[in-house]
Amino acid sequence: MTDREAPRVFVTYSHDSPEHKELVHEFASFLRTAIGLDVHLDLWYDNVRRDWSLWATENLAKADFILVIASPAYKERADGTAMPHEGRGSQFEAAIIRDNLTRDLRRETERVLPVVLPGRSIDEIPAFLNAHSTTRYPVVEFTEAGVADLVAAITGQGQYPMPRRGTWLGGTREAREVPAGELPWLCASNGVRRGPASIGGTRFEESIVLRPTSPTATGTGFVELELGGNYQRFSTVAGVPDDAADKFQVGRVRVVLDGTPRAQHDVAAGKPATIDLDVTGARLLRVEMSRPGASASPFGSTAFVVRRGGRPPELALGDPTMT
Repeated sequence: MTDREAPRVFVTYSHDSPEHKELVHEFASFLRTAIGLDVHLDLWYDNVRRDWSLWATENLAKADFILVIASPAYKERADGTAMPHEGRGSQFEAAIIRDNLTRDLRRETERVLPVVLPGRSIDEIPAFLNAHSTTRYPVVEFTEAGVADLVAAITGQGQYPMPRRGTWLGGTREAREVPAGELPWLCASNGVRRGPASIGGTRFEESIVLRPTSPTATGTGFVELELGGNYQRFSTVAGVPDDAADKFQVGRVRVVLDGTPRAQHDVAAGKPATIDLDVTGARLLRVEMSRPGASASPFGSTAFVVRRGGRPPELALGDPTMT
């Protein structure tokens, strides 16, 4: 199943009463028409003479997920307490589901989803589905909100996805410096990399360096770092690397927090700038590096602008750290 294919869903239930049968039909129709799941229900296949046991076996095997609709009759037949002639179809389907659970408990526990429709009870879920120790899916109304938990189990996309884990600070209460280069990089322009750099005669081993690959390209280079609101200060030394091709260039470094510019410094060879910025609560830090007056790229900040006679900006952040 690809990401663009709708999950195939098979509905197994018992014909307790005409009202229950119609309720299941309404529920399955809602999932198919309003939610877009590829739902299969026996009522939609009674247009020709069939071998229903073969039909059930095939659908149980092909389904990405199986919805077990709780009801008193289904529980009796699935738990083996009903008479052999009562609900042979649901007894047959439940037996296959039990066998699959025995063969691969972890996989089938995620694949077989017990559903409690309006008017039904959790106690009507078959015993082998462990209704009180595993997840069940009560549906109080046939709306997107009413089936949200069920759809989350099918799509794997819950209401509360796990956030990206930040950098472990060692469990200490004291602030600890973390190299900014080790934080998650959301994006960066061409020519921006991690590595050593010498600025003003001092060597910094864990720097962020802009060295465009094209000798005729100028414009703004950048890197975006995810802070997640976990840090208080951003510190670095910004400058022109000592081994820059153009020793006389002037560079500009701008720091943007959550879309708001917070600091800007012009630097030159031998004249670096110290940046020490309060970033408390900020979630996104963007550092832009350019030459003053560089024109903006018509293709966005990920591209460099060609300017006749110019050289690309070569700038570095010496050992940038978050605290």
